[in-house]
Amino acid sequence: MTKSFELYVAVRYLVARRKQASLASTSVISIIGVTVGVTALVVALALMEGLSQGVRDRILGAQAHVFVYKVADGGFRDYQAEAAVLSGLPHVVAAAPSIIGRGLVRTRQGDAFLNIKGVDPMLESQVTEVAEAVTDGELFALDSYKGSASGAIVIGKGVAQRLGAFVGDEISLVTQSGSLSPMGVLPRPRRLEVVGVFDLGFFEYDTSYGYISLEVARRLFNVDNVEMMELRIDDIYESRAVAKAVTDELGVSYIADEWSELNQSLYSALWLEKMAISIALGLIMLVAGLQIVASLVMLVMEKSRDIAILKTMGASARSVREIFVLQGAIIGLLGTTIGAAIGYLTCLIMDRYQLLRLPHDAYQIPYVPFVVRPIDFIAVVVSALIICLVATIYPSRHAARVKPAEALRFQ
Repeated sequence: MTKSFELYVAVRYLVARRKQASLASTSVISIIGVTVGVTALVVALALMEGLSQGVRDRILGAQAHVFVYKVADGGFRDYQAEAAVLSGLPHVVAAAPSIIGRGLVRTRQGDAFLNIKGVDPMLESQVTEVAEAVTDGELFALDSYKGSASGAIVIGKGVAQRLGAFVGDEISLVTQSGSLSPMGVLPRPRRLEVVGVFDLGFFEYDTSYGYISLEVARRLFNVDNVEMMELRIDDIYESRAVAKAVTDELGVSYIADEWSELNQSLYSALWLEKMAISIALGLIMLVAGLQIVASLVMLVMEKSRDIAILKTMGASARSVREIFVLQGAIIGLLGTTIGAAIGYLTCLIMDRYQLLRLPHDAYQIPYVPFVVRPIDFIAVVVSALIICLVATIYPSRHAARVKPAEALRFQ
């Protein structure tokens, strides 16, 4: 028997004719089951990968990749010289200073607690995407401000909406450092003029951050030295190596943290969600495989007479077994191909038109980008085909063991 013969018989068994219509319907249901399983897995993995990458990109757009602290000398005295040294480390693209503090901002419309970050606008624009995210005004106006207020500030879009303060308006900022009086140190409000509003698309920053110049930050928080240096590197996955190199090459007085360690709990939760969804949807593929088993077993029972005739005409047990393996392979190939195509197109449409919107405060990003990784796509396709082929083992062996004499005895 030739391979074309086995393939011809397998295809014929899949096509319904009159009395075999129920068998063809079972085959169609099997194909649909595989299609649904593959589609669900492709879409689910793309959703979780898109969510993970979306959150990561928002975080890395607002934050640096590596954070460096100097425990000696009370911080970085000459931040420009320190930035030059840190920029010389392997994989480091740029370094920027920052002073972090908190304060209460007030306007007539409302008030809010803010994380205040003192920056050098030129260096900050090389490390984060805040300068590019300013939608009204500009970050560089922090250094060039010449107004009557104590300084300038760039605030997030959410903060601006809550306070009703936009470019040109003034806000009142109260910090822990203040003026000495007979009653002790009393916080003193300072007027700051809003010179920019940014929209990073990252809920945490858009609703709770404000940027001021380093000089203003020194006065507001009563500090002399820069507290932290932020590094941007050329490969985000080398962040741990760069953090280790900071201490190894510059000494133990330098301490470094990196972005993946600081956000480890978030990524652990996202990974757990991805695995849970993958396992749950993987069960759909197993159900589809069981449907193929049931379909082929029914076919073997229905076609036992035909199998017996094939054997009497010279068909070997191997040829009979290959007929049913090929039939299962055709079901798996059709279902997997259709499911993969539908899943991929669904991801393209969902991503392009941003159809899956999210609450900002829960997931930090406004919508889920669907990202189909080639390795995930190939893994789903290969896994589906393997499950379909494994599902043919029992029915095909059962068909190969059919004895012509017993099958034709009552015919």
